[in-house]
Amino acid sequence: MPLVRIDLADHHSPEQIRAIADRVHQAIVDVLGIPERDRFQIITAHRPGEIVALDAGLGFDRSADVVMVHIFTQAGRSDTTKQELFARIAERLAGAGVDGRDIFVGITENGPQDWSFGFGKAQYLTGELAIPSAAR
Repeated sequence: MPLVRIDLADHHSPEQIRAIADRVHQAIVDVLGIPERDRFQIITAHRPGEIVALDAGLGFDRSADVVMVHIFTQAGRSDTTKQELFARIAERLAGAGVDGRDIFVGITENGPQDWSFGFGKAQYLTGELAIPSAAR
């Protein structure tokens, strides 16, 4: 049920973009244990200069191939699980040719009351959907 935003440079081919999106999703499935079809992604390709991603003081330079991943998900996952997810995303994206220094991931947590999957309803609150477990 995570909502995932992926921002990257517009020079990637449609095949590269799909490979990046697929690999991010697979990492989330692997680590968070969500169903394969529980996939909500927004992918935005940006022109040069529309993504600014420096090193946050870590002492390295990023290339023009930076991939920024923002994951909105239910609260409750452990720090260990989040670290595992960061590592798995980096591992999977390496297979798509994305250098580790060019991967930036952020997680925003929220609760079941913060989601509507359509029809103007909060399906987790109405009971139409079971609230996902954050046990992982």
